[in-house]
Amino acid sequence: MANGILVVDDAAFMRMMIKDILTKNGYEIAGEAENGKVAIEKYNELQPELVIMDITMPEVDGIQAVKQIMGTDPQARVVMCSAMGQQAMVIESIQAGAKDFIVKPFQADRVLEAVKKALG
Repeated sequence: MANGILVVDDAAFMRMMIKDILTKNGYEIAGEAENGKVAIEKYNELQPELVIMDITMPEVDGIQAVKQIMGTDPQARVVMCSAMGQQAMVIESIQAGAKDFIVKPFQADRVLEAVKKALG
């Protein structure tokens, strides 16, 4: 199921940065979403092999989106990212089913490491 990666962040600049890191390293981008609500719709529509999702977003936050995605697809692979290295949020997103966590500002090697780990 090489359907690429769904990039979710409310900041277009952050989505662009992540997509840039991924495409330069041979990963395909399945699509992008600006909030959790759109992410859930796109996940169901595109069935990406991985989702990289921001935690803090309008409408539906990343943690709620992970819970909903995992609810419909327990095999989903999600890597969370957030500028706030808040321990509680990291723990909550991992408990919700996220495979890994990246802290902003992104380090390209850390993003790639998380992607490789999540894709196993």
